[in-house]
Amino acid sequence: MWTEWKKAFDAWETSTAKWVEEWIKSPLVLGPSGAMLTMAMKAKKAGDDAKAQLWGQVGLPTKRDQERTLHLLNQLQSRIMDLEEKLESRG
Repeated sequence: MWTEWKKAFDAWETSTAKWVEEWIKSPLVLGPSGAMLTMAMKAKKAGDDAKAQLWGQVGLPTKRDQERTLHLLNQLQSRIMDLEEKLESRG
């Protein structure tokens, strides 16, 4: 019984996969999907910019500020570790 069901499922999956793949590649699907994705990304960017501006006006660090600070801290940590290694090798 399981073998028959598996064969039927595999046949259904194969035919369905071909149909769905062709349908997804269709310009009738790709055009509107691309437009919706573009609109969603523009809305996200506008929201992110508005949040960053709000945080900046309140005086809190934005995500970019935090990333810049973290990068500088990582650079300082690397330099300190290099200096420690040089001191250990001399002593």
